[in-house]
Amino acid sequence: MTDVRKGQAPDLLDRDAFGARFRDNFVDPAFGAEREAIGRIEQIAWLGYQGERKAPHKREAGPGYADPGVELSDEWRANSERLKARQAAWSEAASPSRVLVICGSDRNDGTCPGEMSKSFRLAKLAEQTAQQAGMEVDLLDLSLLSSEYGRRIHPCKGCVSTAMPLCHWPCTCYPNHGLNQTNDWMAEIYERWVSAHAIIIATPVYWYQSPSSLKLMIDRLVCADGGNPDPTTTQGKDAAKAKALELAGWDYPKHLAGRAYGVIVHGDVAGIEGTRRALSDWLDWMGLIDAGAEARLDRYIGYYEPYATSHDALDADTAVQEEARNVARAVTHAVGELRAGRLQAV
Repeated sequence: MTDVRKGQAPDLLDRDAFGARFRDNFVDPAFGAEREAIGRIEQIAWLGYQGERKAPHKREAGPGYADPGVELSDEWRANSERLKARQAAWSEAASPSRVLVICGSDRNDGTCPGEMSKSFRLAKLAEQTAQQAGMEVDLLDLSLLSSEYGRRIHPCKGCVSTAMPLCHWPCTCYPNHGLNQTNDWMAEIYERWVSAHAIIIATPVYWYQSPSSLKLMIDRLVCADGGNPDPTTTQGKDAAKAKALELAGWDYPKHLAGRAYGVIVHGDVAGIEGTRRALSDWLDWMGLIDAGAEARLDRYIGYYEPYATSHDALDADTAVQEEARNVARAVTHAVGELRAGRLQAV
């Protein structure tokens, strides 16, 4: 049995450091009148942090799990049951075809940039085209992470790198109430992916890479590729048990396989080809099925032109607008072929 390596994590914060971080949430003078009440809540939060109360609401797993006596978080169990129901509905031949269109930009006009993103406009073109083809469309705008109160996608903690079975489907790393790692949007986003027969991602390039909001979602979807649907097999987060389970043989279930995809990547100077390839490789790896050459688009909009006129450049670039529509057309066609049994992964 391989060792579980230790020695990186620091000690817990002391009481003063914890209190300083907690009170940073209440620096607005408007909270001043409630200083005593905030102090009492701080003490409760401190006890939760000290006691590492990750999941305050939990109960025994019960029938249907490998170890019925292991306690599972009520929040995780509810998430898992919703995914199972969504997957069952997705599998029904009579269910309506559904596409998830994702805007991967961090920018919108509700926050500091003061202007909508071009990715949002391209995503809307894809949405309208898919709707015209008779698809139900769910538009996921990841820019809400930068503009909506309390909206969060917490980072992946890398459980899979310890052992694949330690990475649970859906993710059990969050919420962690003791660390104030709550309001995790991924619980909802997992449902939206599972419900979709196809995915279209429209994204800009930020410094040769996907934007941070999109990358957060990508990393947290690692549990869809080989993730363990039964946390009782690893006694929750027991690294040694997970390693033993993986070494005994793990089947790497692909929970999102069989869905079609398309990508729309745009930039202004460089990086579009690499980003498009990275997104396509990732989706291929998860078992999604590309909808053909027309569904993998990378284009420059306003190449080496001022950012201030980039929306004007998109207005004038009717060819790119039509190519974005073509991505949606290719994807909706692929969904029809998939559901009719005439298309499958190679």
